Amino acid sequence: MSVQTNRLDQPIGAALPDWTPRPRPPRSAMQGRFCRVEPFDLARHAGDLHAAFAQDREGAIWTYLGYGPFGDEAVFRDFAAATCCGDDPLFHVIVDGVSGRALGVASFLRIDPANGVIEIGHINFAPALQQTAMATEAMYLMMRRVFDELGYRRYEWKCDALNAGSMRAARRLGFTYEGTFRQAVIYKGRNRDTAWFSITDREWPALKAAFEAWLAPENFDAEGRQRRSLQEMRAGG
Repeated sequence: MSVQTNRLDQPIGAALPDWTPRPRPPRSAMQGRFCRVEPFDLARHAGDLHAAFAQDREGAIWTYLGYGPFGDEAVFRDFAAATCCGDDPLFHVIVDGVSGRALGVASFLRIDPANGVIEIGHINFAPALQQTAMATEAMYLMMRRVFDELGYRRYEWKCDALNAGSMRAARRLGFTYEGTFRQAVIYKGRNRDTAWFSITDREWPALKAAFEAWLAPENFDAEGRQRRSLQEMRAGG
């Protein structure tokens, strides 16, 4: 049974009279103080990445990805050639600003210029990159491109709902949990319930200010330890 209502009484979304489709992300580097984030290049990055990932002896960094681990560099190169060189997902590499070595990857994917929506995914940080200022800065640089450079409205993060590390990271970086899609995916022969998170363009200015305060040189002591956490910055503490 349907209920008929006067159309004038029905709520509708906010008008966006000036909205236009947004550009697709460019293939250009993003330079920070601790790292550089640049589009994946098979010849330049594959060897470094395989070596960095191999430092995870147990292969734990691959648990919640639909591929890997790769014990052999040639196999990893074949995978990367088939997976990491396209436009969507658009893979980027996080390069150590000191050593110049590639230590991790992240990609823009499900790029939707018409609606101004883009997702960050395929995140894989080698042990040397995990829990470092480089890792946080890389995520900030990619957000800044999405919101400031390209003018997107929504930035998404999705992960296996059992991936506690990814869930913590999303919340630390300022993403808001939106819910879980049950039995959303089958990968590696097992079920995945997918947790959804997002940041919107309205939330970005305050979040950007917190990132920039956290990344400022004065927030780190002589040993490179943070003085105040990102969560404190976001709370205005």
